[in-house]
Amino acid sequence: MARVVIRNLNKRFDEVQAVKDMNLKISDREFVVLVGPSGCGKTTTLRMVAGLESITSGEILIGDQVVNELPPKDRDIAIVFQNYALYPHMNVYDNMALGLKLRRFDRAEIDARVHAAAEILGIQEHLRRKPRQLSGGQQQRVALGRAIVRHPQVFLFDEPLSNLDAKLRVQMRVEIKKIRARLGATAIYATHDQVEAMTLGDRVVVMKDGVIQQLGEPLELYNAPANRFVAGFIGTPAMNFATVAIADADGALWAHNEGIHIKLPSEVAGGRLRRYVGERVTLGIRPEDLREGSGPDTADLGFDAVVEVIEELGSQILLDVKVGPNMMVAAAEPTVQAKVHDQLRLALNPDRLYFFDGVSQAAI
Repeated sequence: MARVVIRNLNKRFDEVQAVKDMNLKISDREFVVLVGPSGCGKTTTLRMVAGLESITSGEILIGDQVVNELPPKDRDIAIVFQNYALYPHMNVYDNMALGLKLRRFDRAEIDARVHAAAEILGIQEHLRRKPRQLSGGQQQRVALGRAIVRHPQVFLFDEPLSNLDAKLRVQMRVEIKKIRARLGATAIYATHDQVEAMTLGDRVVVMKDGVIQQLGEPLELYNAPANRFVAGFIGTPAMNFATVAIADADGALWAHNEGIHIKLPSEVAGGRLRRYVGERVTLGIRPEDLREGSGPDTADLGFDAVVEVIEELGSQILLDVKVGPNMMVAAAEPTVQAKVHDQLRLALNPDRLYFFDGVSQAAI
């Protein structure tokens, strides 16, 4: 295995810059996930590392070697694509062995590698089957096996679970995590699914418009987002946002708009928000930090809301509510009795409030 270093990487397609001044260091045996919406540059970055896309400027190192001019076959990488790219006329064994045969490995080595990979993936019994005889999850395992048998320095995954149904996606996430732990591989994984990113990555790179917005461990991104984009992208359901004005009343700071009037905790009021008095900022509240409440505990740390949509998920109930001009989502306990058009008092978790600059949208 090897480290991967990306230095000042840029990619331009005519007038569109898909990747902008990207710098990233991936340690040996680290699993890094590139995540972001369609068009953010994650797949383009992956393809440049693989050698499938030319570089406009910058450098990519695999190990200690600059690979900018190396063809894909000489980079010692293995790629798992979104579509399985299996040869339908070949059985599982031959699909997994083909790359080794083309590289002229001897038969005993090929057989040993294919069977070892099949054991890791739990597909020993399917080696003589054709791809059409396999389920989607089994076909994806074959695609993984084809990469594993190469013993590459770096594994690259380009949205490999996108074609699977919801249940299989969950199952394959677990399988990939187990395989990765067993192989101890250096890997770069591109996905638009933040759940995949959070569950698989040692570190996660959040991208938007070709620019890295934040790089960190999954819980770091969740608990301390660098800006409003990261805050809204990481977490399910997404964070609620509302534009509020910051006011000072007898030394206490308040955040308010037409539907919200909350007293800010002293640790917030005494520090980062004091300089925003008289200005508008963006307040962020995660759905799981809203609860139904009543009485004095919600007088200064709550607001009234009208239920507009109820989503019963079993383990929790999602309440889509209107708070003044804002729509918000509250993740409530399944025991909550609420009906559409009911008015509720929602209480906040004072330790879990987020604020973002009204202009730059950077975290305050």
